[in-house]
Amino acid sequence: MSSTYKVAIVGAGPAGYFAAQALQNSQRDELTFEIDMIERLPTPWGLVRSGVAPDHPKIKTVAKVFEKVAAEPGFRLLGNIELGKDITIEQLRDRYDAVILATGSGLGRKLGIPGEELRGSLSAAEFVPWYNGHPDFVNVDVPLDGKVAVVIGAGNVAMDCARILAINPEELDPTDTATHALAAFHASSIREVHIAGRRGAEHAAFTAPELRDLPKLEHTDVHLSGDEVTQALTRAGAKGEIEKETRNNLEAMRLIAEHPLAGRDRSLHLQFLLAPKEIVGKDRVEGITFSINRVDGDKIVDTGETHTISCSLVISAIGYTAEPLAGVPEDKGKIKNVDGRVEGNMYVVGWAKRGPSGVIGTNKSDAADVVRLLIEDLKTPKNSKGIEEFLPADHFIINQEIWQRINAKEIAAGEALGKPRLKEVSREKLLGLGKA
Repeated sequence: MSSTYKVAIVGAGPAGYFAAQALQNSQRDELTFEIDMIERLPTPWGLVRSGVAPDHPKIKTVAKVFEKVAAEPGFRLLGNIELGKDITIEQLRDRYDAVILATGSGLGRKLGIPGEELRGSLSAAEFVPWYNGHPDFVNVDVPLDGKVAVVIGAGNVAMDCARILAINPEELDPTDTATHALAAFHASSIREVHIAGRRGAEHAAFTAPELRDLPKLEHTDVHLSGDEVTQALTRAGAKGEIEKETRNNLEAMRLIAEHPLAGRDRSLHLQFLLAPKEIVGKDRVEGITFSINRVDGDKIVDTGETHTISCSLVISAIGYTAEPLAGVPEDKGKIKNVDGRVEGNMYVVGWAKRGPSGVIGTNKSDAADVVRLLIEDLKTPKNSKGIEEFLPADHFIINQEIWQRINAKEIAAGEALGKPRLKEVSREKLLGLGKA
């Protein structure tokens, strides 16, 4: 006898789509799923649309996988529906056999230092969606009138922020960078960008492909001290065999350090063992002071010395935390869970489950593991209706057909300009494109 279960997935980003794919791949004669993917924005794809750097278009091709998932029988996209505003978690848990939260981590972690509130100090959680055209971040104040910017962090998000600031904006013209951000970059006075990591180069969380791309920048000199790389290699080697990822990173850094400088007017500087101590300025950012660290065994030790960089923009990229959801237990910036189980028929995948770690593909195995647990827990199907009856009669739901209409219009508008798409950044206009 066949059983069909209704599953709600909250969040239409990579974690959500990979969870839907895992459910689809688990179907058999006696087990099928009807999947409702609920998204608060009028557009799906999450960080693939609003987080991946526009000058890395290959990474965005994973959206083809998402569209394939959406085309499978039993899948419904329900966009423009916000959990906690339009529907409650209790309503979802009552109507569905299982609820999977794939809501991500959208809040930037704070530095917790004096001056963080000054104009010109912002988080990557604001800056990245601003240049990627997220409707909620169009009006973020990003002052680009100074010559020097500092990005704090040693991961790929920090790298993206720094690179976007340091490259010639002409390199962004053929991308899907948001129109308002592209205009701001063309008017920008920023010519010198520093990436500052608290620990040594051997601890950096960059990935080697990101590092290997830096010497290829056409209009930007990349500075990295060869001594820093050598010392990092020595420290890493003193602990035994160096892990593959660390070895690849340090090799890529060595190539950066050895790459000849061309005297370009734009520069990107990678620096390590600098811990942010204070952002200085009166009404806006005028500089940032760092404590200089050293490595002592397995510990990072403050030397007592300081280093100040005069700058007008500071972007912190030191991690993300999940936004609290009413009716959902929270624990240290994540949704409280055990291996993806939250409580009752509620589960969590992606960054909301494990914190901001891994690349887009990491969500695939993560979702598959959680779906296996979900299937183990299934009881008799509820055979209940979906959630539409909880919404006002005039609530405009973005289904897959409407999203494809919006998508096609953005792509057509972009093609006329030699871009992959021209993003609409207004929620009202996106809804208008869907209704047209």
